[in-house]
Amino acid sequence: MDFSSVSVLCLGDVMLDRFLYGSMERISPEAPVPVLLLESRREMPGGAGNVANNIISLGGRAILVGLVGQDDAGAVLRNALVHQAGVVDATVCSAMRPTICKTRFIAVNQQVVRADEESRSPLQPEEAEALCRAIDAQIERVQAVVVSDYGKGVCNPTVLTHIFAVARARGVPVFVDPKTADYTQYRGATCITPNAKELALASGMPVGTEAQAELAARAVMAQADATAILATRSEKGMMLVRQDAPALSVPARAREVFDVSGAGDTVIATMALGVGSGMSFEQAMRVANAAAGVVVGKLGTATADIQEVLHELEEQSGPDDMPHLLPLSAACAQVRRWQAQGLKVGFTNGCFDIIHPGHVGLLAEARAACDRLVVALNTDASVSRLKGPMRPVNDLESRARVMAAIRYVDAVVSFDEDTPLETIRALMPDVLIKGADYKPEQVVGADLVMGNGGRLVLANLAQGHSTTATIGRIQAS
Repeated sequence: MDFSSVSVLCLGDVMLDRFLYGSMERISPEAPVPVLLLESRREMPGGAGNVANNIISLGGRAILVGLVGQDDAGAVLRNALVHQAGVVDATVCSAMRPTICKTRFIAVNQQVVRADEESRSPLQPEEAEALCRAIDAQIERVQAVVVSDYGKGVCNPTVLTHIFAVARARGVPVFVDPKTADYTQYRGATCITPNAKELALASGMPVGTEAQAELAARAVMAQADATAILATRSEKGMMLVRQDAPALSVPARAREVFDVSGAGDTVIATMALGVGSGMSFEQAMRVANAAAGVVVGKLGTATADIQEVLHELEEQSGPDDMPHLLPLSAACAQVRRWQAQGLKVGFTNGCFDIIHPGHVGLLAEARAACDRLVVALNTDASVSRLKGPMRPVNDLESRARVMAAIRYVDAVVSFDEDTPLETIRALMPDVLIKGADYKPEQVVGADLVMGNGGRLVLANLAQGHSTTATIGRIQAS
């Protein structure tokens, strides 16, 4: 599960979220209100900007399109975007409205008042035209689109019709976080993600039970001619409803803290990244449910990073449902968690092109030498350099799926170099395992592992088994 190659266009109402922290020690002599002595402040992109925050936190790239005013809040917002690695600022500067700014005054970890600055005037034709131009300039670069509608003007019919049309023409999925109850405005969306209250309002139907929620989702799906509805149901989890397919629900995991602030932004960001990376809707929903589980376990508006999501997936579903091929950063985080639990982590590597009994014997002996086993697979390009242009027989995706299904294996990663030296350096396992046909001085990374207090194991190999021999027998038959 690696989102580093996925870019998402985030279109919607961009805001500046401003938090002013202080203490209250007295009542004002001017009126019966407390006096807040300001001590610190924090400012960050909000609204559609928070969707972008979630995308980059999960390892993807975000392109932010919205309106920003020619004012101090706009300058602060754009400065914040400049300093966010992974975000492209494609916002449009408007002289017709102020930057939307929400200022929260907080004392003793409690919000005491919020002040909003915004214009309620409808989107002007010049603003709509500028937004459409910004969309056209960026759409070729993205694998998914998120429409974040806060009802503040950006998501008007002209802009929505345009984004749905250009995305459809390029086969780019569009995910909508709705505000209006009239879902005909979202005709052309791939997936709409209402919460339970929004679903009830849009459908005019009860949503308390799963059966009721499914009926309501199918009603609004028909209204919007959408491919799918993903209904988030707070502590009840979420439900995916698609055309001509049974509904699928996943539960939320119980936790001590349950703060849904910003969880909707996390869900839609994860869905866009998941589907944009090639996942099915079902797979993306499970990842989104895990991401939501992370953020509702934090106080206030929060984001989840990819390591937290992988850990939550493991907690929710068990190792059998984990992604079959981990990015190196996620594998490193997993290895550190195992080692923090006092578990010895082993490492072995190879092409593992056609799995045979010799491979299984090696993996069994490797797992017996440690508590958790990580297997690193050569990428297809690496295999071809080592074995010739006709190899591998099975691509990396296929080899990783088979390897992850073997009961001795706890995690699978890949490496593109000729040797796994840099992967070993990053993971720093406790035990390094290779076949007994190697001498200790020939094992790549052995000096690193043993120099770090680890050990080398040379496993016995079953005789009479090899991928080359297997291929030869197939070709001769």
